[in-house]
Amino acid sequence: MSRDISGYIKNSVFATPSKTPSASSPPHLCSFVMDIDEAETSAGEEGAPTFDRAVDPPPIRRLDEAVVNRIAAGEVIQRPASAVKELVENSLDAGSTSVSVVIKDGGLKLIQVSDNGHGIRFEDLPILCERHTTSKLSAYEDLQTIKSMGFRGEALASMTYVGHVTVTTITEGQLHGYRVSYRDGVMEHEAKPCAAVKGTQIMVENLFYNMVARRKTLQNSNDDYPKIVDLISRFAIHNIFVSFSCRKHGANRADVHTASTSSRLDAIRTVYGISVARDLMEITVSDDSPARSIFKMDGFISNSNYIAKKTTMILFINDRLVECTALKRAIEVVYAATLPKASKPFIYMSINLPSEHVDVNIHPTKREVSLLNQENLIDTIQNAIESKLMNSNTTRTFQTQAISCSVASQFSARKEAENNISTSGTKSQKVPVHKMVRTDSRDPFGRLHAYWQSEPNSQQEKKTDLASVRNAIRSRRNPKELADLSSIHELLSEIDCNSHSGLLDIVKDCTYIGLADEVFALLQHNTHLYLVNVVNISKELMYQQVIRRFAHFNAIQLSEPAPLQDLLMMALKEEDLESPTNENDDLKQKIAEMNTELLKKKAEMLEEYFCINIDQQGNLTRLPVILDQHTPDMDRLPEFLLSLANDVDWENEKECFETVSAVLGNFYALHPPILPNPSGSGIQFYKKNMDKTTSVENVENRLANSGEVDVDHELLAEAETAWAQREWIIQHVLFPSMRLFLKPPKSMAQDGSFVQVASLEKLYKIFERC
Repeated sequence: MSRDISGYIKNSVFATPSKTPSASSPPHLCSFVMDIDEAETSAGEEGAPTFDRAVDPPPIRRLDEAVVNRIAAGEVIQRPASAVKELVENSLDAGSTSVSVVIKDGGLKLIQVSDNGHGIRFEDLPILCERHTTSKLSAYEDLQTIKSMGFRGEALASMTYVGHVTVTTITEGQLHGYRVSYRDGVMEHEAKPCAAVKGTQIMVENLFYNMVARRKTLQNSNDDYPKIVDLISRFAIHNIFVSFSCRKHGANRADVHTASTSSRLDAIRTVYGISVARDLMEITVSDDSPARSIFKMDGFISNSNYIAKKTTMILFINDRLVECTALKRAIEVVYAATLPKASKPFIYMSINLPSEHVDVNIHPTKREVSLLNQENLIDTIQNAIESKLMNSNTTRTFQTQAISCSVASQFSARKEAENNISTSGTKSQKVPVHKMVRTDSRDPFGRLHAYWQSEPNSQQEKKTDLASVRNAIRSRRNPKELADLSSIHELLSEIDCNSHSGLLDIVKDCTYIGLADEVFALLQHNTHLYLVNVVNISKELMYQQVIRRFAHFNAIQLSEPAPLQDLLMMALKEEDLESPTNENDDLKQKIAEMNTELLKKKAEMLEEYFCINIDQQGNLTRLPVILDQHTPDMDRLPEFLLSLANDVDWENEKECFETVSAVLGNFYALHPPILPNPSGSGIQFYKKNMDKTTSVENVENRLANSGEVDVDHELLAEAETAWAQREWIIQHVLFPSMRLFLKPPKSMAQDGSFVQVASLEKLYKIFERC
């Protein structure tokens, strides 16, 4: 390199043509030139290779299309949460009312988004995942008025370049759906017909499988899954008419689960909890001055009682989830003067502007937008929030916790006992072994606890505390007061007066053990073991809940209206199965018509008091929620409607309410499913082309050898699901609710609803004889 450097210096304005420096040259520059020249001479003498003095610039080449697409995909799909956001936005653009998200390994192994939107046409499947194919716009000018969240047509294409994409879709009116896989923007095979539910399901597997560096940085699924949950939570509280769910693959419980609601605050309460919702204030701001800004904002902001270590800001502009650092910083400045030093606010805002005032095409992932007159808009919102906080900051609420009287009394009693022991020197008596209770009803997992003997004077205090807790829970689940009707108060009074005190103690402090058979369950109370009739206690619990929730029910919306007359005909035919002929069909039809007209006449009362909605065409559209997390067995709907029409006393108010409640209680009770239990002798019901006298053991042995028994696997799976679901509801819904709400009537002490089958004291006596 000495030749190149010396050549450059010789040709420069500072170079000298000889090794002798001129008088005008600076001494340090002359010495530098001499050193370079000497080096050049020595190099030439040694025969070192020479280099071109001019270096050619590298040529510009056109990148391969696959390289271009992969680079673009890495920019659009930055992490799994980016892919989920794009897919959820597509679902919302498709008019979905239900969106379900399933994630595996933080989204690297699997992202599955299912919706019930309008689906994708079969003709569009070949170009679905090509770049810049979209149904949202056709000309650049359309961006000025774009209302959909997607518009570039890059998201799905980008996913196919960094993952394996499978699409299953069906449109309205089609007899079946289609499934097709994509890779690098094109179909891997022709679309295959398949069974599908309304809408679209998109699966993205092995995300970033061909981007080693990106995948290594995202290996920790504990970082990405919370980001996805937070993303779905934000969509859920804004799109309140859409139900969302998000869960890990293989998990039974969703981390986000919301239902359609008409209240934004209810959605926030469902997603972020009551501790957040109770400290929020509603705020609305608008400006219609063309000189400043034109917008309308509504949302919820936290008050001075809210305490958090991190700012939570959920911002939607024209229904698009975005971020605005300038607005966030301006709001934090306002709160800094209001909240304690370490606290941060919670903000939800929905801002609506004219479409032509928003530029949505400024960020690869559409995370940011550009607003016209942004500074004026931020100033207006900042001033409104400051005014709202100043007006609400006159009081502060501090959460306190009262000391339990029972704990204090136990502590004092323990101190007295210790003092008595220290003074008298006598030992305290131990609890006899045959009276030790090894389970605790307050512990759902049945862990062993220390055994101690409760003080007699603390029992009443313990019951008082439990009663206060139950009342608080009842008020939370039934926030509205009961209708001011004397008949309802009389029915409630009868429930209280007719309650059996002994059974009430068993119910309130029992431990669920398991199902003994299809009807009875085992529970333990103190040292006694009981068989409990699940059907009877669930029927009574539902009846009492109907009376308590009278006129204040939540609703179960049926997916399709159910025609009353057809259902009543089904019920009448089931009652008359012994008659093989159709000679009584005309009579049944007339009875069904009369009952339908009767229920239509009573529709207004049923809707107002019991949330049973019957439209003018005679269709059932809504049913009440009697017990949270429980829906009735719809196979028993015809029987319910027939009983509602025939078994209700419509003349007397009290008897009417009582009989309607009883009919609802019987419908919602946990009866055994109509399909026989496949785990017992009912397995013979599901076999095909086999002698019905074959023993259960023979059937099960032949089932173990695949292919020897022809079984209706679809029907068998349906039955197994129904029985497993019933058992889960009994353990996790019925018995916890029973402890809180059920007041067993005295009749249950004689009708076999509660049967004692074992006593620990008696068992010890038997074992002692042995």
